[in-house]
Amino acid sequence: MALYTPLLRGSALTEIFSDERTLQGMLDFEAALARALAKCGAIPGSAVSAIVGQCRADRLDAESLAQAAANAGNLAIPLVKQLTANVKREDEQAARYVHWGATSQDAIDTGMVLQIRAALVVSETLISGLIQTFSEQARRYRHSVMPGRTWMQHALPITFGLKLAGTLDALLRWQERLNELKPRALTLQFGGASGTLASLKEQGAAVTKALAQELNLAPANTPWHGQRDRLLEVAGWFAGVSGTLGKFAGDFALLMQTEVAEVGEPVAEGRGGSSTMPHKRNPVGCAAVLTAVTRIPGLMSTMYASQIQQHERALGGWQAEWETLPELIMLAGGVMQTSLELVGGMQVNIEKMRADLDMTHGLIMAESVTLALAQHIGKQPAHHLVERLCHRALDEKQPLEKLLLHNDDVTAHLSASQITDLLDPQHATGSAERFIDQVLARVGQPPQEHS
Repeated sequence: MALYTPLLRGSALTEIFSDERTLQGMLDFEAALARALAKCGAIPGSAVSAIVGQCRADRLDAESLAQAAANAGNLAIPLVKQLTANVKREDEQAARYVHWGATSQDAIDTGMVLQIRAALVVSETLISGLIQTFSEQARRYRHSVMPGRTWMQHALPITFGLKLAGTLDALLRWQERLNELKPRALTLQFGGASGTLASLKEQGAAVTKALAQELNLAPANTPWHGQRDRLLEVAGWFAGVSGTLGKFAGDFALLMQTEVAEVGEPVAEGRGGSSTMPHKRNPVGCAAVLTAVTRIPGLMSTMYASQIQQHERALGGWQAEWETLPELIMLAGGVMQTSLELVGGMQVNIEKMRADLDMTHGLIMAESVTLALAQHIGKQPAHHLVERLCHRALDEKQPLEKLLLHNDDVTAHLSASQITDLLDPQHATGSAERFIDQVLARVGQPPQEHS
């Protein structure tokens, strides 16, 4: 499905999970294993050079390897067979020590961990870029008042900066979680046939330590052939980040509707057009994000189901991860990359946001009038009075301000200037600025003076 890769998986994460990189991950394990075994005296040092020299993906016949995997049940078995044959052509004695003491799952799982490590490095850069971009935009639009919406209806005024800060706050938490999961996720898988390293006898611990050092991975307390929580945690991180950005993309697309038109995606040649309607400007970036986040929960469910592993090596559950986790990570990479471009180049129509606040002729500010009036006549009487005037404003299509100014029960307690001030959305954003500053402080940006 490479035709859809630029649209849905257009980040550096996709290349990490290419066929070549998948094979190279397993070969990196085999090369490191040979070095570790020799270091511990488990195999002759003279065998290392020939083995390591052949641990290159471009020296394998990937097509025949893939065909052989259909009968073998995994990629590692034909990979080791080809690798052994290649080494044998150079050094027959060295070929005896290829894959010594290991099992197929050691190579496959550790190869996947090496790919995950590369993916987390790229993800650190992506999420740092997202945090920086969201923080810049939150500061830029901290005073841009817009309608807050609950149940898809106007609620009370907020600022666009606050909406951005909410996403930024979540991204900062995902950044923290990324740092927390790395020591757990980047762990060597090495257990041999049944997870006991029996073939290495008393050298098992030493080889494990040397192999972990060679690959710069943490050694596991026990081989984790049947315990898949580390991979589930990795998948959950990518799914969670995608969910946060999917929520933002969904809101953004709603704000792009013709009737709302408060924001727009970045302008570029050929972006968002229609094959039939010249006037269209579709939210294509949001669509790409939402397409991915619609698929990711299904992939996550497979990762959860794959926790049920039979005995010391699974039948079906382990294998189900092979395509699922890379696909999930690649989609999440596309979500992060597309979101970065969307937020960095978005268009924001501040005037339309303000105009939409006035769409209901002041009704969005009814609560502020109610609270001010309640100080004089009590909360319930104030609520019923203002509610009645709101209904009249709707029925008679009149501004709420006009009805308030002509109601003696209101003007007996509130002056005309007070009513005008209470109906100004700019004065009704509550703690929005403080919330924004609290989030920006976590990014290292100083607070602004509050007006």
